[in-house]
Amino acid sequence: MRSPEGREFPSVGCYLEIIPNRKLVWTNALEPGYRPVNRLSADHPCDTFFVTAIITLEPHEKGTRYTALLIHGDEDACKKHKEMGFHEGWGKALDQLLACMKNP
Repeated sequence: MRSPEGREFPSVGCYLEIIPNRKLVWTNALEPGYRPVNRLSADHPCDTFFVTAIITLEPHEKGTRYTALLIHGDEDACKKHKEMGFHEGWGKALDQLLACMKNP
């Protein structure tokens, strides 16, 4: 990821489920190939908490229902993530997606 200011946030993770045009699930608790993450590894960029993200797209009478669910290991991790501004970021990403869809 890259912030609007250009700050890089490298990420290592693993896709758990991919259903084209329907569902995408990934986690940073596993590395590619379903290899467990060694939290003590200096080269792993996520040293604060692990998350699993689930994005679903479902048919809806007015178009498509987009759902983004982020699962944290505990309440502390959820609080840290929220303090980092990611909650607002998910909404901003959706706004940008909608803008792109309206003006292809």
